[in-house]
Amino acid sequence: MGMIFRWIGGMVIAAFLTFALFVAMKILISGDFKPQEKSGELSFEINPTVEDIKVVKRTTKIDKVKKVITPPPPPQIERQQASQPNVAIASLEGAIPEFEPPKIDRQNFKIQVSDRDAQPLVRIPPIMPPRAEKSGHCKVRFDVSPEGQPFNVQATYCTQSLFERASTKSVQKWKYNPKIVDGRGVARTGVESKISFRLTDERGKIIPE
Repeated sequence: MGMIFRWIGGMVIAAFLTFALFVAMKILISGDFKPQEKSGELSFEINPTVEDIKVVKRTTKIDKVKKVITPPPPPQIERQQASQPNVAIASLEGAIPEFEPPKIDRQNFKIQVSDRDAQPLVRIPPIMPPRAEKSGHCKVRFDVSPEGQPFNVQATYCTQSLFERASTKSVQKWKYNPKIVDGRGVARTGVESKISFRLTDERGKIIPE
């Protein structure tokens, strides 16, 4: 029941407000409309005339070209031609005497070369491994060919294993005077050498092994 009374009351209030708005709109519309008078007169042109812009022409006077007299050409100097010499500049007074070359027995002719051991000519220093944290060294053993090239390079001892590869690569680039026996180059086996790696700090001091 309460809901019905509320609904009826809402309808009555809505109808009253609608009627009041209707009456107010009717009063406003029924009033006389009086247009306001505009002060002043407005005028405009459909095709306005455009004033011509005066172009100022610049007048320049060209001076007459003066006649230029070309100077005469420079005088020509006669050049004397040098006569060719009739006397020879140099004369050959002596000649190389003729002589018989000495006879050499090629079978008995030998060039004797003293025997020697393999001698190092070029030693390429090793490259310091980037992972090294301190200095170290490696002992390597290798053979030298008759042409002076190291081969069979092996690292027998290294303070750190990371120095082994750098040591073998360095020795493979070395160059030797081959071993000479009876005037001929022969292979040299069992050559031993020590390769040192010196690592320095920021102050330039060597970090010990």
